[in-house]
Amino acid sequence: MSADIVIGVDLGTTATKAVAFSAAGEEVASAARGYPLAEPHPGHAVQDPHLIWDAVLATVREVAEAVGAARVAGLSFSTAMHSVLGLDAALAPLTAVVTWADTRAAAQAERLRASAGGLALHRRTGTPIHPMSPLTKLMWFREQEPELRRRVAHWVGHKDWILHRLTGELVTEHSSASGSGLMDIHRLAWDDEALALAGLRPGQLPYLVPTRHVVGGLTPDAAAATGLPAGTPVVAGAGDGPLANLGVGAVRPGVAACSIGTSGALRVAVERPAVDPGGGVFCYALTEDRWVIGGAINNGGVTLDWVRAQIAEDPEVSASDLLDLAASVPAGSGGLLMLPYLLSERAPHWSSVARGAYVGLTRSHRREHLARAAVEGVCLQLALVLRSMRAAGLEIGEIRATGGVMQHPLWQHTLANAFGRPISLLEGQQGSGFGAALLGMDALGLVESVEVAAALLPVADVVAPNPREAAVYEALLPVFDELYDALLGTNQRLRRLAAHLPLAAASD
Repeated sequence: MSADIVIGVDLGTTATKAVAFSAAGEEVASAARGYPLAEPHPGHAVQDPHLIWDAVLATVREVAEAVGAARVAGLSFSTAMHSVLGLDAALAPLTAVVTWADTRAAAQAERLRASAGGLALHRRTGTPIHPMSPLTKLMWFREQEPELRRRVAHWVGHKDWILHRLTGELVTEHSSASGSGLMDIHRLAWDDEALALAGLRPGQLPYLVPTRHVVGGLTPDAAAATGLPAGTPVVAGAGDGPLANLGVGAVRPGVAACSIGTSGALRVAVERPAVDPGGGVFCYALTEDRWVIGGAINNGGVTLDWVRAQIAEDPEVSASDLLDLAASVPAGSGGLLMLPYLLSERAPHWSSVARGAYVGLTRSHRREHLARAAVEGVCLQLALVLRSMRAAGLEIGEIRATGGVMQHPLWQHTLANAFGRPISLLEGQQGSGFGAALLGMDALGLVESVEVAAALLPVADVVAPNPREAAVYEALLPVFDELYDALLGTNQRLRRLAAHLPLAAASD
């Protein structure tokens, strides 16, 4: 039997998932293993790299057994972006994996963002100045952990270390590097100013390679641990954001992908890197001739989950029932706006200072208004991202919407109305693991190009905006946007005060 399967390995924030796909886009087998996201101190969000390694071996081995090792043409990787891992001279970890969710570099990010060269750095590297950025994390290590920093010989992303364990090669691909804040996206080379800010030499970072680069073959040890033949090709892969676009077929210019799960994102593929003048969007690599521009938001479905848990009259009410209740309220929630910044926020303001708020609350508002305002707040935030993408000169022709919350009509219609344009819903939903597998198939010659993704994922339905409701959101959007700046000073003072205020009463 010929080798006709590629295993996409998705290194997620809380789990690794390995999924075997055929060149026809058929999912053949899958396996997942979870691991904790530790928060040992306020602002820290870290992981044990050895647990991630164990999860990779276990999931690949399970999938290889299910499909038959002889059918596996190769492995290709997706990864949660913006991670930092310090290695010693022998390439053994000296630090935990510092994830994108780690906010300890907030002060460094705010200082750099306010500096004269902050916006220019964003435009050059494609990465917003934000605590998620490896650049700001490395600045934090330089200032707060100088002794540890002196012991670190190499700074890498956690996928880079996994690829090294599998193949013996230490590289990073352009996609993950474009999310580091350390690479000039126009030259595809490490940026001298960024390296100086981080206090690094180029030799302390991995060698840069394209996303479709075959890093090497599995070493004998890795082959024995995964159940695959030694020498099985390993493709570098890319970041989970760009690969999510590939995973829903949004790879042609003008086709955007909007996903709303716990968090949310809006991204569009382009042929050349660019950032909007205001620095509201990111620009990350997918392939040598495909880039993804857009923005991620921290608060998606988690916002309604909070409303259901804390505000709903019946704590056992389902999310679907709460949405049905919210749908009984007209668009605009009776003049009530929710800033859904429960987990701070990213695009398009890229500030860790933001806090959630209800504005316009009156005695007449009921829980259904609060629930609808939460949905509207998430969709309006994504509409701000869309506005920044247009400011970058992008023309959006089609928006493909995916994610767990998109099963409910209220989310579908609110998103279409907030965007003021139709959204396409797909027959099936695949993620960045499918994107990784497709990228691997392209690298290994099993498909003609990554553009086959569009044909493999047909549109099942199109939700058109309601002109009257779209007009409501068009009028509310500038009000929603100006509230961020109006409350910025207040939120900065509140954050300083909150550091000294207990969240709960002390027990006796």
